[in-house]
Amino acid sequence: MLAGPLELLVLQPTPFCNIDCSYCYLPNRQSTHRMSREVLDQTLRWVFASGLARVPFVLLWHAGEPLVLPVGFYEMADDLLLRHNEIGLPVLQSFQTNATLLNADWCRFFQRPNVHLGVSVDGPGFLHDRCRRTRQGQGTLDRVLRGIELLHEHGIPFQVITVLTAESLDYPDELFDFYQAHRISSVAFNVEEIEGPHTASSLQRAGTAERFRRFVQRFLSLALAADPPLQVREFEQAAASLLSARRHGPDTRTQENKPWAIVNVDCAGNFSTYSPELLGLTSPRHGSFALGNVATHSLPAVLNAPAFLALEAEIGQGVDLCRAQCRHFPFCGGGSPGNKFFENGTFASTETLCCRLHKKVCLDVTLELLESHTAQAAVERERALT
Repeated sequence: MLAGPLELLVLQPTPFCNIDCSYCYLPNRQSTHRMSREVLDQTLRWVFASGLARVPFVLLWHAGEPLVLPVGFYEMADDLLLRHNEIGLPVLQSFQTNATLLNADWCRFFQRPNVHLGVSVDGPGFLHDRCRRTRQGQGTLDRVLRGIELLHEHGIPFQVITVLTAESLDYPDELFDFYQAHRISSVAFNVEEIEGPHTASSLQRAGTAERFRRFVQRFLSLALAADPPLQVREFEQAAASLLSARRHGPDTRTQENKPWAIVNVDCAGNFSTYSPELLGLTSPRHGSFALGNVATHSLPAVLNAPAFLALEAEIGQGVDLCRAQCRHFPFCGGGSPGNKFFENGTFASTETLCCRLHKKVCLDVTLELLESHTAQAAVERERALT
């Protein structure tokens, strides 16, 4: 089996998070374990020795709050990355943070080239503080906004990720106004997913799909009409997918279900592939989703191991089922194995809450907008000719 190429390397510097979001999927976010220099060195050596790193990729620091560790840890990581990346592949380092620990030192670090920053914020206080709280139950929005203001003061671009719950769907205008008020120019939406210890979602309620559709339609109308337009990841990705599939034919798999396109490594050096949310969890049928450790397991050994072969076979069955049953397959490539496992109990399955909302609705609404724009452009051309 030809593995990769690697597209996304997810490294967990620590599982610990300094806040306690109600929808968090991390099973051990109270653990204060940290990735050592030795484990980081072994990880980067493993990645570049594996043969997976053949094209530019993203190194994402995530799966805990990365800013819990000091700036010096990431300066050390830069040095190790430079040492092991002997072929000079472009690597974009991305940090996903709750922004509560940002200060001037962090801002100076984030001014480095080839660094991308994502900030997690769920909108106005009545939405954000409902779910994103301290361990003492206090809201965190004020601290997040102080961090965002620091980023603006230092001229650091960032993208916001907002988790949509059932409550969020009634407030597209308020969310748009919030982003405008805080000079947020790029937004991505995640849905409240069923993952790991988070076993239920408010989006499971009856009538959610239609509410979600109305939210997306209204928000995109506001975002696209803004001057300048507010960038929305879901619209841009859906539009690119629709246009690409029409020109080039359907992709066979998406990043999350393509073996070794994603490599996930926890703070102890245990690694997995496919959906990052699987690392650290087990199932009665598959055992641990960690397939090895960077200190002891080579990629060729893992590729021939029964645990990986069984995982790939079942995920492949799920992709084949999606291909056979779903008209959206050419534009999504078969969905997230993590969502399928946590919602349906097996990778060999199809529709999930996440794909029903985040994929299908976003694709359908984007197609409607593209067709409307094309029709309007044709009318304007006709008028110009008469």
